Formats: sequence, structure tokens, C-alpha cells
Amino acid sequence: MGLINYTPVIEKYTPKQLVIIPLVLLVISLVLVTVSTINTGMPVKPGIDFSGGTAVSIATSDTKDQIQATFGGYPLNDISEGPNNGKFLTFGVMDDAQFRNLTSLINQKYPDASINQIGETFGKTLQYQAVLALLFSFIGMAIVIFIAFRTFVPAGAVVLSAFADMVMTAAVMNIVGIPLTLGTVAALLMLIGYSVDSDILLTNRVLKRQGKLIDKLVGAFHTGIIMTSTTIAAATAMFIVAWFGSVQILWEISAVLLIGLFADILNTWLTNAGILKWYVQKGGGK
Repeated sequence: MGLINYTPVIEKYTPKQLVIIPLVLLVISLVLVTVSTINTGMPVKPGIDFSGGTAVSIATSDTKDQIQATFGGYPLNDISEGPNNGKFLTFGVMDDAQFRNLTSLINQKYPDASINQIGETFGKTLQYQAVLALLFSFIGMAIVIFIAFRTFVPAGAVVLSAFADMVMTAAVMNIVGIPLTLGTVAALLMLIGYSVDSDILLTNRVLKRQGKLIDKLVGAFHTGIIMTSTTIAAATAMFIVAWFGSVQILWEISAVLLIGLFADILNTWLTNAGILKWYVQKGGGK
């Protein structure tokens, strides 16, 4: 993209200077993710899908304060807006007696409400399966990368960048309050694929094409940033539509994708590019 001049960046700064900022952010993100894991048992605070609880959809003109007053005796965790003057309420885990009382109160005050309960045990099972899906997807990606490049440093740089994308995204999710749900897990799985696209492009250009190192890095950047920008544009459109349409799951998915894509720009064109620049200057590649 003509608006971004990458040449001065890659020419002026040494490999160590290129990677220092992303690595500092990665360390900070690891700290935040570790704190969340200690407090909640998950790298990102789990939503109702994984922690268990009760989800209630109601159509009402009541304000959030009025709804909180109505359910003051129950573990009301969140109130989000829905389409057509609707509200989506999530409650924490309750015993059977408290759940029956809540159901009675909801049916009395909001007869058309929809009530869905997720048991704590079932939520833990989903949580375990989601972690396995993310873990095996990342390991599978790493194996393919190492088979494709068969050289430790370039392959390790791609895997490190993808790992940093995931950790930074998880950290920002904790900061802005996006929970880990089935929807955001799907977004993280998509992010694994998105994050390696530009890294593979960069590594292939640098290692498998002839020419000056700077020219290959800049050429890869111009192609890669256009690819990433188109994905960002699509995710932004989905985010805007979901925000104004009050479609929470789409809002969460698009928000996670946007966070991850911006993290990927940082990790690909500073971390990965810095490592490859060092690798080639030390005699690696063509």
C-alpha cells in the first residue's frame, strides 16, 4: 500500500530493534494471560458456554437498572442489548431451588422470555474440548510449517509469530472484556490460519526468490498488507453490522478477528521480518 512506506523501517533498524517492541508486548500479554488462567482456569475469562449458567432472552423496554433491581437476588452477570428492544441476560451457576425461583420470576414478569440453562459440568466439557481444538490446531499448523521449510529458524519465526498473535489477542480480550465462548473460539481457530498466511508469504519471498534482501522484504510487505487489509475491511463491516444490529456473537467474532489481524501486522512485519533479516545476514537462505 502506497500510504505505508516500509522501506525506511526495514533499512534503518537492526533485527534486534525490529523485534524488541513486539517481544515486550508478548511478555506483557503472557503475564495477563497467566493472571487470567490463575483466576479463572482459562487464558481468557470463560463465557456462559464454558462456565455454565443460564441465558435468558426477553423483550422489554425496562432499563438495565430496572432489570438489575428485578433480579437483585440472583447471580446476574451481564445484560446486553438485542434486536427489537430485546435484552440478553446471563446468570451464573445456581442450585436447583434458586433456578426454579428464577424461572418462576421470569415467567411471571416476562411471559415470552426464552430460558436456556447450561450445566456447569457440560460447560467444563465444552471448555476442555475447546482447549484441545485450539491446541491441536496450533500443533498441526506448526508441524506443517516445519515440514514445509525444513529449516529451524524460518519455521520457528512463523510459529513464534502465530503464537504471539494468539497470546496478544487473548490478552486484549481480557482487557476489553470479550469472553471465551464457542463463537470466539471459532474466531481464534480462524486466526491461526489468517496469521500464518502473511508469514508464509514473507518467508517464501525472502528464502526462495533471488534479489536483494530489502527488495524482497518490501515486495512481500506490499503484497501481504493488501491481503491483510482486505480481511480487516471484511471483519470491520461485520463488526459494524453486528454492533448496530445487536448480534452479540457476530460482534465478538469480528472483534477477535480484528484484534488478531492487527497483532499479526505487528508480529509478521517486525518480529518475523526481523528474524529473517538476521538469518539471511548471517548467511542463511539464498
